Amino acid sequence: MNEYRGEMREVPGRLPTAGTPFEHGVISDRPPPPALLTGDALTDLLGAMLAVAGHLELSAVLDRFVQVSAELTHARYGAINVLDDSGTSTTFVYTGVPTAVARMLRHPPHAHGVLGQIPHEGVLRLDDLTQHPAFQGWPAHHPSMGSFLGASVKVGEHVFGQLYLSEKEGGGAFTVGDERMVLALAAAAGVAVANAQLYAEAERREHWLRAGQDITTMLLEGVDEESALEHVARTAREVAGADTAALALPGMGGELFIELADGYHAAELTGLVMPRGGRAWTVLEEGRGLLTPSLSASRTVKVDEMRAFGPAMFAPLHSSGRGVGVLVLLRRIGRTPFDERDLATAESFAAQAALAYVLAEARHAQDVAALLDERERIARDLHDLAIQQLFATGMQLETVRRRAARGVDPQELTSIVEEALDNVDSSVRQIRQIVYALRDPDAATGLVERLRREASLARTGLGFAPSLVLSLDGEDLSQDDADAQDHLDERLEQQLTDDVVAVVREGLANAARHAQASSVTVRVAVRGSGPTGSVEVDVEDDGVGLPADRERSSGTGNLAARARQHGGTFSIGTAPSGTGTLLMWQAPLG
Repeated sequence: MNEYRGEMREVPGRLPTAGTPFEHGVISDRPPPPALLTGDALTDLLGAMLAVAGHLELSAVLDRFVQVSAELTHARYGAINVLDDSGTSTTFVYTGVPTAVARMLRHPPHAHGVLGQIPHEGVLRLDDLTQHPAFQGWPAHHPSMGSFLGASVKVGEHVFGQLYLSEKEGGGAFTVGDERMVLALAAAAGVAVANAQLYAEAERREHWLRAGQDITTMLLEGVDEESALEHVARTAREVAGADTAALALPGMGGELFIELADGYHAAELTGLVMPRGGRAWTVLEEGRGLLTPSLSASRTVKVDEMRAFGPAMFAPLHSSGRGVGVLVLLRRIGRTPFDERDLATAESFAAQAALAYVLAEARHAQDVAALLDERERIARDLHDLAIQQLFATGMQLETVRRRAARGVDPQELTSIVEEALDNVDSSVRQIRQIVYALRDPDAATGLVERLRREASLARTGLGFAPSLVLSLDGEDLSQDDADAQDHLDERLEQQLTDDVVAVVREGLANAARHAQASSVTVRVAVRGSGPTGSVEVDVEDDGVGLPADRERSSGTGNLAARARQHGGTFSIGTAPSGTGTLLMWQAPLG
C-alpha cells in the first residue's frame, strides 16, 4: 500500500483564492520566482522569511513558502501538504514535479507511512526515505526520491500542514544547516499563514456584511418577496462558498417547507418538507445554528434528497425571538466542511435578513391598514356627499310625482326637475372625484413627466441614469417643448398611458436586476392617432444578454398580457448590436 490515497487534480497557474474553502486536493505548479540566494546564509534566510511574510493571501503564502524552502535547501522537489484533522490532504502545493507526472499520480499524499512520522516539533531528516521502516512503496509514475527533509508548519499549537523536501542537489544528503533553515522558515510560514487566515476571515465577514446590507435595502425598498428570497439564497451560497443554498420557511399546516433553493440539485430540494425533530426544525426552534460534517454519512438524515450532499450548515432566520425560517447551506460530498467561523458569519447574515424580512412584513401590514383606512374614508365620502345628495334628489323627484298626480302647474314642476338634474350632475362630479382618488396618484400627471420619473427612480438600481428618448410622429421631443408633450398626452387614453409607464418600469427593473449593463436606452415613439396610430416602447441595454435558462417570466408575462389587451405585440431578445437585450412593446392608439 503506498502513501497516496487522496484525490489530486490540477488547476494550472492558479491557487484557491483567499476566503474560499480549499477543494480537496488542489495543487499548484507555478514557475519559480527570481533566485533569492546571495551567498550569505543569514541574509538568504532573512530574505526568504520576508518573502513568505510579504503576502496576505493564503494561496500566495503557500506558493512562496514552497519555492523558497526548496531553493534555500537546494532541494529538487518541494511541497506543502495542508491537512485536516484526520490527516487528509485538503491542499497540495508543489514544485519540481512535472505537470504531466502530477496528473498521472492523481492523488496527493496523506500523513501515512514515512510522512506520518514527521514530528510536530523538529524535523524528520533521512538520507534515503526508502530505507525507513515505515516506507510503503511508490505509486505508479512517481519519480524516484532518496534524501528527504520534512517538518510541520504550525499555526499556534495546531499543525496546519507539512513541508516535504526531497532530492538534495548533487546527490548529497540534507544537513543540520538545512534543518535550521527549514525550522526558521516553517515558523515564519506559520505566522504568515495565521495573518493570511485573519485577512481572509476579515474579507469573508466584509462580504457577509455587505450581502446583509443589500438584502435589507432590497426588502425595505419594496422588492417583491419572491425576488428578495431568491437573492438571499443566491448571495448566501456565493459568499459561503457553498454549492447549494435553500430557505426552509413555515407553511400551511405548520409544516416547514424548502420554499426555494439555488445551485446544485436545487430542483430536487424545492418543496421538500423538513421532518419534525430534524436539524432544520431544531435550528428554527432553538435559534442556534448547526454544522454537519457530512449529510451523506449521517445516520440521522431522514430526507433522502439531503444525502446527495456532504458538509452542511443550518443558520436560523430569527428576529426578536421569532423564527422566520432556516437558511441551509450545502456542499458536495468530499468538500471541506464548514467551520465555526463560517457559522458565526452566516448566523449574523441570517439574523439581518430575518430582521429586514420582519420589517418588510410590518410595512406591508401598515400599508394594508392604510388601505383599509382609505376605504373607510371613501365610504364616508360616498355616504356624506354623493349618497345624501342623491337621496335628496330622489325626494325632489317624489315631490314632482305627487304634484303631477294632483294636476299642479307643469311650469312649477319643471323648476323642481331642473333643480333635481343639477343635483344629479353635482353627485356625478362628487363620485368622479372619489374615483379619481382611488387611481394611481400619477394618473393626473402627463406621460412625459411620469416616464422621466421612472428613469430617475431607476438610477439607484442601475448605478447610472438611463437615456430617455421620446418622439411624436418621427420628431424627437424637446424637454422644453410643452406643447408637443401635451399633444403626445392627447394621443393616448389613460389605460394605454398606464401600460406604457408599466412597460418602461418593468424594462428598467429587468436591466437593473439581470443585465449588468453600463448603459440603458428607453425609446417611446407615438405615431398617428386613433385606430391607425401606434405607440412603441423599446428598452435596450448593453449588458450580458438573456440567460440561457430563464426560470421566472412573471414580469415579461405581464408585459405580453398588457400588449394583448390592446391588440399589440411584445418581444424580448438579443439587441441588434449582438450584445445586450432589447425589449420591444407596441400597441395601437385606438
